[in-house]
Amino acid sequence: MSNWQTYDFENRIRNILSNINYSPNPSHHFKRPYLSAYQIAIEFNNLYPNDVAAMGYVVGGDGSNTLKSLSRYIANELSKRIKAGEITDIEGAFISNNFIKEMVFDNNGQDIISSLLGSEYDLSIFRLKD
Repeated sequence: MSNWQTYDFENRIRNILSNINYSPNPSHHFKRPYLSAYQIAIEFNNLYPNDVAAMGYVVGGDGSNTLKSLSRYIANELSKRIKAGEITDIEGAFISNNFIKEMVFDNNGQDIISSLLGSEYDLSIFRLKD
């Protein structure tokens, strides 16, 4: 059985996406906010640190081993499963890395710098469909 099934990634990510606080204006016409794969990975790690450790993953970011990046794993698996029609209630998009010099995420006081900036890849973002 894959890590995706063993650690119930789909339902856990769905839970993370459904608990996004967008209180400034929840009825805004833009609807739900997106979370980057980094933000999802950070929250996944906060909620399930023992599982992340058991899989041998780190959250990811510049300088981390991309083969052990939880953010990369989440982005790849969500993309693959959305494309295949296995996941129909989560949508993905990209933030272009054009004109972005640095993107830093806060992982409980540890800075995680996006490793995608300056590369040919854009930043994956995901949200629950309304």
